[in-house]
Amino acid sequence: MVVLVTGAAGFIGSHVVQLLLERGAAVRATVRKLENARFLETLPKHKHAVVELVEMNLLDKTSVIEAVRGCDTVIHCAASLMVGVQDPQRDVIDPSIVGTMHLCQAIEQEAAVHTVIHTSSVAAIRPTNYTNGHSFSSSDWCDDASPDSNPYGFAKAEAERKIRAFVKKCEENARTIRLVTIHPSIVFGPVFHKRHTTGSMAFLKHFTGKLPFVLNMHVNFVDVRDVAQAHIAALDCGEDGARHLLHTKGLWMSGIGRELRTLRPGKKWAKMTLPTVFAYAVAVFHPKLNVRQLRSSLGSHVAYDCGDMEEALGLQLRPYQQTLEDSLDSLSELSRKV
Repeated sequence: MVVLVTGAAGFIGSHVVQLLLERGAAVRATVRKLENARFLETLPKHKHAVVELVEMNLLDKTSVIEAVRGCDTVIHCAASLMVGVQDPQRDVIDPSIVGTMHLCQAIEQEAAVHTVIHTSSVAAIRPTNYTNGHSFSSSDWCDDASPDSNPYGFAKAEAERKIRAFVKKCEENARTIRLVTIHPSIVFGPVFHKRHTTGSMAFLKHFTGKLPFVLNMHVNFVDVRDVAQAHIAALDCGEDGARHLLHTKGLWMSGIGRELRTLRPGKKWAKMTLPTVFAYAVAVFHPKLNVRQLRSSLGSHVAYDCGDMEEALGLQLRPYQQTLEDSLDSLSELSRKV
């Protein structure tokens, strides 16, 4: 069995690769740039495991076809985040939707592929417009997003629709492909590389700095190790076609600060909430924040119901306290290395 993992150098992808190597799998890991992914070759692995690094651009159909050739399982972790993005269409929507279409076309040409695990997000579940405090489940869809109003939600939902439509078409043509989609909330946990600190882990990285305040934001999170394990479990467990929502805990940023003061006493972890008017002022000068993002997130929150996900996949999610502690330890260790 040769398992293709797209976005293998990413936060989720690298943890998926680690678990596959520990199982002794032959892994073809696609990355944008080889020099940013050499750390994957140093991950601990079973003596029979093999990892092959391959450069692939989801917008280059030929490179996708070459990457898929010879594989029988595809774990599609590649994703573009709304971090420092200047052109959402080019940087987020096209890689997600066009890239997924290219992957489907490549799988169509590779008859050996029988299983696809697709990494999505709660962004494909939570609509753009929602009632504050509402609880969502895997049966919900982000069906009101547009490239202008919610480019990330639009990208994640449309990419999932594309791959589900492709699998359905295959079934109509007498070809069976097992498809499972994984929908994590914001992902925290141990990092392997400094590039993993610029996405979702930036929320926790904030607490390692010197700023004494936090924003009035609510963060729903899950451990990256549990997300990776869900991908591996979905290869064999659970219902074909299922959507699995992964979520452990929701906390306001001030609540995270209070938790850290309990878990890691001795430091005055930030817990003071910055007033909204000042938050908007910060966004004007902050390279990773903008007023539109803050307007949709400050003071609002939602909840997520994982349903029977743990039973279906044979998992038990880690306590959120362990996730916070291990995340901080990992960030601290990384800072000592760089």
